[in-house]
Amino acid sequence: MRNKVTVVGAGNVGATTAQRIFDKGLSDVVLVDIVEGLPQGKALDMLESGPILNSDAQIIGTNSYESTANSDVVVVTSGLARKPGMSRDDLLITNMKIITNVVSKTAELSPNSIHIIVTNPLDAMAQQALKITGLPSERIVGMAGILDTARYRSFLAQELHVSVNSVSAYVLGGHGDTMVPVIGSTSVAGTPVAKLIPSKRLNEIVDRARNGGAEIVNYLKTGSAFYAPSASITQMVEAILFDTKEILPCTAYLKGEYGIENLYVGVPVKLGSSGVEEIIELDLTKDELIALQKSASAVQELVDIMEVNQ
Repeated sequence: MRNKVTVVGAGNVGATTAQRIFDKGLSDVVLVDIVEGLPQGKALDMLESGPILNSDAQIIGTNSYESTANSDVVVVTSGLARKPGMSRDDLLITNMKIITNVVSKTAELSPNSIHIIVTNPLDAMAQQALKITGLPSERIVGMAGILDTARYRSFLAQELHVSVNSVSAYVLGGHGDTMVPVIGSTSVAGTPVAKLIPSKRLNEIVDRARNGGAEIVNYLKTGSAFYAPSASITQMVEAILFDTKEILPCTAYLKGEYGIENLYVGVPVKLGSSGVEEIIELDLTKDELIALQKSASAVQELVDIMEVNQ
């Protein structure tokens, strides 16, 4: 029997995620959306590509949650997307209500699933999902760090004219303006990046990575990024389904690690079949640790606002 992955939200991020999972034949897929006909049409279109792509996976679209029962992984992408001039935090209360509605249903129907939260503001939405579902914290994980790190690595590789595979880096912290690219542990073929790129230019690249999502929103005008986010989600799904125990930067619930208590923040984790199997504590500089804790404080502010608006 194949695994089952539910993707909630058939917009650009959700549909492209479903497509990537189906194309690779990783699992059967259930695509859910409230818009009648949208998930059904997109799922059928993907299904008909199976013979071309040699994928025997099954994919269905639905407007209800019954078909999602007993999913191994639930990916939640539903919610409002950013528009030019908006921050991820501007979406807080509206998306909090959407997340509450979605995960209460998915967790009830798939009590043994691992939920990957993608809806923004991502760290706060993961915190809300933990509260609503009552699932163990290791089975609620957010997709942010992989995407932020991919942007950072892309810009560094372009700057140095090297393969992205030669760039090793992590971006930690909340998925927003306070995210923390860890320069101290960033290297290219083992050489510290600070020895390869002048400080001023390196800071410009860091700032571009922090604002990578906004840069795309400003170009698109009516939408936000979805190709790189969907690739990031798919990497997480693979790690879970195949129990790879890959070390990936994800939004995870911290219980004292990095001096942060009871809060979802982006950190490196060991990701496997049981979800977050270990929090990896990097050896951060004093300034990096302060920046990470500042980022966590920004997430905590959002969580506090949600508490008032429950």
